[in-house]
Amino acid sequence: MPIIESTYKPPFYFKNGFISTVYSGLVRRVSLKQERERITLKDGDFLDLDWSFSEAKSNKLIILLHGLEGNGQRPYMTGTAKLFNENIMDAVCVNFRGCSGEDNLKFRSYHSGATEDLEAVIEHAISLDKYSAIYLKGISLGANIILKYLGERDKVPNQVKTAIAVSVPCYLIGSALELHTFKNKLYHDRFLKHLVNRLKTKQQRFPELLKIEELNAIKTLKDFDNFYTAKAHGFEDALDYYTRCSSLQFLPKIETPTLIINALNDSFLSPECYPIKEAKNNPNLFLEMPNHGGHAGFIAKNNRYYNEKRALEFVNNNG
Repeated sequence: MPIIESTYKPPFYFKNGFISTVYSGLVRRVSLKQERERITLKDGDFLDLDWSFSEAKSNKLIILLHGLEGNGQRPYMTGTAKLFNENIMDAVCVNFRGCSGEDNLKFRSYHSGATEDLEAVIEHAISLDKYSAIYLKGISLGANIILKYLGERDKVPNQVKTAIAVSVPCYLIGSALELHTFKNKLYHDRFLKHLVNRLKTKQQRFPELLKIEELNAIKTLKDFDNFYTAKAHGFEDALDYYTRCSSLQFLPKIETPTLIINALNDSFLSPECYPIKEAKNNPNLFLEMPNHGGHAGFIAKNNRYYNEKRALEFVNNNG
């Protein structure tokens, strides 16, 4: 499809990508009542799902996936859930393995290409026999999972009608390189601290697989992916992980109407993360590239973020 011309115009102070990203991640608050459900996965592990419901009975559901080291209570999750609830749609915020406040049972956890867990959530939603229309929305890492899921399969369930991917690092090698630059040092170090701390918790349960001296040797996100992500999830190394899990290569095969919103001032994204050619050549792929918004920081009036309103609009027009 032709590239969508964005109408997003942020408040003056939030034209800066760093400010909009930090404000959205650390300052924004959204009040939402959620009900937690735990589902068991095929390998014996579990996922915690945080549900919120519309006041009226609904046969429509949006499944929301968070980013790296996020969870189901992040404002970029609950903001979308609340907006959809108010528009007579139920919502479920997925907590990836180990992200719900309790370590998962297996040595493995989650990563940018773990589409099998999204598939399990979709299958569970369908099994409830109440939703005839299911929509997918992901932020950052969660957005990459959605795009990979949609493009790597020969068939997607009929109930899955549309998808929205926001601030998506669809070329993981490029995004990893960006995160290791000086301009992103604060983000890099914050992510790394959380990841290593969580790995230290896991080390207590898997001491034979995680050595303290090896944990202490992790100095960068690439080190983390080399040492843990690759080892725990069947990849040769970090580069193999980035290569095999980048959703960019799967975009040409997406048949579900899908909207990608990537801000041009998102410091996490490399030039390859703006898939202009793929969008022009796939009638199911819609690409919107606002000048502003940073990383998941599409601030708008009344605490309603632009990407959330666009998601609702896209669903209403294509779902």
